[in-house]
Amino acid sequence: MTHAQQTRVFGKQKQEHILILASGDKVRHLTIKPWMAALSVCIVGVFAIGYLLATSYLVLRDDLIGATMARQARMQHDYEDRIAALRAQVDRVTSRQLLDQQVVEDKVDKLMEQQQALTSRRGKLGELLDRAENSGLSEKTEAPASAYAPDAKGKRAELPAAMQAIENQLANNAAPADVTPDNTTLSYVPARETMGDRADRVFSKVTLSLKGIEQRQRDRVTQLTADASDASDAISRVLTRFQIPVPAETASAKVSDDSAVGGPFVEPEKDDDFDNSLVQLDSALTRLETVRGTAASLPFRNPAIGKEVTSSFGNRRDPFLGRLALHSGIDFRFAPGERVRPTAPGKVVTAGWTGGYGNMVEVDHGNGISTRYGHMSEILVKVGDTVGRQDVVGLAGSTGRSTGTHLHYEVRQDGHAVDPVYFMSAGVKLAGYLN
Repeated sequence: MTHAQQTRVFGKQKQEHILILASGDKVRHLTIKPWMAALSVCIVGVFAIGYLLATSYLVLRDDLIGATMARQARMQHDYEDRIAALRAQVDRVTSRQLLDQQVVEDKVDKLMEQQQALTSRRGKLGELLDRAENSGLSEKTEAPASAYAPDAKGKRAELPAAMQAIENQLANNAAPADVTPDNTTLSYVPARETMGDRADRVFSKVTLSLKGIEQRQRDRVTQLTADASDASDAISRVLTRFQIPVPAETASAKVSDDSAVGGPFVEPEKDDDFDNSLVQLDSALTRLETVRGTAASLPFRNPAIGKEVTSSFGNRRDPFLGRLALHSGIDFRFAPGERVRPTAPGKVVTAGWTGGYGNMVEVDHGNGISTRYGHMSEILVKVGDTVGRQDVVGLAGSTGRSTGTHLHYEVRQDGHAVDPVYFMSAGVKLAGYLN
């Protein structure tokens, strides 16, 4: 087969690319295969793509850096806004806390003023209540709650737990309950009940309690005034029945002739209803003490409680003459030598043997009223002595016109004998005021 025929049949043979490298006498050749060309193209392509990417990064880097910085700037701005908002919130809370503290302190001061007023009133009431109790009026007034009163050094005593907690929290500048700091998220929770609201509740309760105490004091003063007036009227009616003069004015309203007082009249500093009620109570108690003192000085008591009455007051058959005669007293059966006590305080005007009375003691009680104690075996006092209800004036016996040991008890008014039963009956009615 000829060369021309081969070419026609198999085609023209592709020539290979040969790379010749010459260096001096040395000549090298390298046959370039198709895969080598493809590999070279790939390598060149990779470098070209890398170059393009690097070039693109360098071109876009400024934009990326600018965007990142802008995003960081926005985030920083957002955080600064949150911090500023929280600072404003803290400032508001601090301002409100200072305001609440001032409000609490003002309310505490007002409570202390009210408590001091109640304590002062209690001091004024003390003497009047003692006088009322001594006059037979029971004392039931409650003492004011002095747990909040100042001590001797002027310091405030312990306050209730709720008030103390509020003061401690204000003093320590504690964070109120409506702010919850969070270092991670810088967030806060919705506002809850404030300290001022809690303080208002506590102060309202304490104020109502103090007002209740004040009202009970007023009610007690009013009740005592009414009771004292009723007692004075009851005693006055008894005294009037026996034609005993009743003091027309109280001792506090009287001014003795030898007193040295005076000065221009000036209106009182304030018109306090409570002070006025205390003045009224004082006047009522003074009147009660006056009429009670008058009644206590008169022989309204029984000289021989539990003793048998052997002869009453009035006309009777005389044991010695056997004919009608006036018995000017009451006879009580006594044991020989038994002690005899007066029925009221007074001054001894007679002490000795007195005719049919035998050994007799007469005690003057004032207001024209006197009592006699006769037939005693022994007299233990003398004229001019001042005796009380518990003093012993003599010992029971049977001296004078007597048929046996007994006590002859006699009451005289303006020199005339009166039935002692009238006085003893009145004494039963006055027992609640004279004991």
